[in-house]
Formats: sequence, structure tokens, C-alpha cells
Amino acid sequence: MPGALQGLKIVDMTIVALGPYATMLLAEQGAEVIKVESPDGDTTRHIGPSKVNKGMGPHHLFVNRNKRSLCLDLKQPAAREALFKVIAGADALIYSIRPQAMVRLGLGYDAVREVNPGICYIGACGYASDGPYGRLPAYDDAIQALCGVASLMGGNGEPRYAPTVMADKTVGLTLAYAALCALMHKVRTGEGQKVEVPMFETMVTWLALEHLWERTFTDDGALGYPRTLAPSRKPYRARDGWLAILPYTDRHWRKFFEIAGRPEVMDEPRFATMNARSQHVEEMYGLIEALAPQKTVAEWVAVLEAAEVPCMPVKSLAELFDDPHLKWRGLFRKTQHHSEGEITMPISPLMFSATPGAHHRGAPLLGEDSRAILREAGVPESEITALAENGAMIAPSPPAQRGEREGPTRSVGG
Repeated sequence: MPGALQGLKIVDMTIVALGPYATMLLAEQGAEVIKVESPDGDTTRHIGPSKVNKGMGPHHLFVNRNKRSLCLDLKQPAAREALFKVIAGADALIYSIRPQAMVRLGLGYDAVREVNPGICYIGACGYASDGPYGRLPAYDDAIQALCGVASLMGGNGEPRYAPTVMADKTVGLTLAYAALCALMHKVRTGEGQKVEVPMFETMVTWLALEHLWERTFTDDGALGYPRTLAPSRKPYRARDGWLAILPYTDRHWRKFFEIAGRPEVMDEPRFATMNARSQHVEEMYGLIEALAPQKTVAEWVAVLEAAEVPCMPVKSLAELFDDPHLKWRGLFRKTQHHSEGEITMPISPLMFSATPGAHHRGAPLLGEDSRAILREAGVPESEITALAENGAMIAPSPPAQRGEREGPTRSVGG
């Protein structure tokens, strides 16, 4: 079945994780995404192990699936002119290099709008480009440091980064959302626009949801949501392992203490209501920590699930492949990639009844689709040949062949 975005064409000038993650989400829903790469390729092609071809690492295989690759040396005017012909037929151009670099390449908003007045020109950048930080480069760790994540992760000790590219993926989701908003406006009115999605401001706003706290009302109010900052808010050690025990409502807490043999706790005024507990949250979590070792993980899960008190065992990354719910979903699938052979990928977690989209093509080799994309844009064959001969365009020789769909697929462990 087609995805909801089928018929939309997106020129993807994003690199690393943030932008490619956003455009992958759009491609999964049927948008035609043309990934424009330099002759060196996206740097993340070369991160981690590879199986058959260099430049086909696990990161690239994940975030660039369902896309086609157009490889051009945009420092050469002929390559830039060829790209403009592709842009002329696109609905959106999405980029994640600094706006100033786009201007230097001759691909600023004004130049692109001359070629395609209705283009949605959407950029992810480190900081709003007109601001004091506007010309600075930005990477996930730098944004985690600046926006407060590293400080919060460190608690009262040394700052540390989250063990995932949190800023890249969070802002990637925001970039996809911004693109959809701009595209919806274009579909309704025919009008394009310029959109900036700055990482720093996005992550500060993301944290402010709970951590603005008393500063919402007064300039000297306390910052930080006490429940999430409590040192005892962590997985608890049971008799044979670790689990999350998460009472939240009055009923949850009462049930937990009944099961733990301490029903009298809820009769104390400091624990009797949600507001009172929020002022004594460290003590509440400390009680769970003290009581957790009395049962095994399986025993806690059984009794708390029966009482409808939220709880879950702590799992490692490896254990996710044996998780019964993920097996039921068939989330991890083995598929035949057209150049790399059998690989494992997760399917989209989204569930649409009418427009589910699909994983219909694997991530491309560098420049794999260069010739086809330029032909479709109306570039004459003689110019395509000249681009290749002059090194302004990279394409495999002979071009890799593949069908519209990859497969077959099968669930991992299912």
C-alpha cells in the first residue's frame, strides 16, 4: 500500500544523523527522497563495520533506506546547474549543513526560490542563523552540553552525555514535523516557504516542558522537576535482577505498599496525596529501593501486573531481540539488500490502517541513482556524460541494478 506522502519529491541535502533520520521518516511514508551527496559521501557511510561494500555501514543502511543517491561535486558549476534542474521539480529541499555554507554553495533560499518559487526550503542548524551562535558548528554532544542535558545526566556529579544521539534524533523528529507542516501549507495554497529548525532552541524547549517548574511563575523560582531529578528514581535491584517499579496514582501507591507488606505508609500525611508525595519524592523512591529485594523480578512483575501497577524488567539491547512483544510485532526483520546481502533492520513502529508505507528499497550505494535522477530531471545524456567525465558526478559503472522492492523479508526470531 502507498504511504501518505506518495507523490511528494524531496531533495535531501542532509548528513550524519539528524537530517537523514528526518528524511527517512518521510521516505517511509512514500515521499520520493533524493539524497544529494558529495564525492566523499555522507561521513556516516564509513562509521562502523561493513559487509560487502565500503561506505555501506550500519548507520547509513538504517537512516538512508528508501532513498536514492545523487552524487555531485557542487563546487563545479555544471554540477550545481544539474542539481537546480532536479530542484525545479521538487516540493521541498531539506538540508542540515550551516545556512551560510548553503549560501556559499550558491544554494541559499533566494537562489533556490528563483528556480522553484513554490519550494519548501527547510533547514536544520545548530542555532538560529541570525543569532550570536548562528555561525557556529553543532554536533549532538555540543548541544547536549549547552542545552542542559549533560548537566542533568550527571546529577550532582560530573556532567555526562546520554548514551545515544539524543539531540540529533529529537531534533530529527522535529525537522520531520516542520517539513510536514510546510508541505501541508504548500498542498493547500501552493506557497512555499523558508523554515529553520535550530537544535539548541529545540532542545531547550524540549527540556523546559517539565524542568521550567517554578520559573514558570517567578524569575527566581526553582528550576527542575523534582520527581525526575530524584537520585533514587532509577531501576531497583530485586532479588535476582533489576526492574522499573512506577507507582504514580494514589491507587498505584496504595496497591504497591499493600503487596510489599507496608500498607501503613499511605496513612502518613506526607505520602497520602500526589501533591504531598511530590514534596517527598526522594523518600518515596527510597522506600521502593528498600523493599525491592524481597522478591525476584518475575515475582514483582507478576504481582504488580495483576494489581495494574506499572512495572517492567530492565533489558539489555541484546534481550530486545527475544522480547515477546517485539517478536509479535516482527519489529526486527531480515531482508535481502541489493548490494549487501542479508541485513537486519527494524520496520517502522507506526501503524496506519490506510497508508502504512513500507521499507521498499535499501539504502543506496554512493551515486547509485545519479544517472537516472538527472535523466528524469531532463538533463540531456550528453551533459550527464560530461558531468561523469569531469568528475562532477559520481555514479557506479555499470550502474547497480535493482527492482522496486527488496526482499524477501522475515522476522528475526519470529
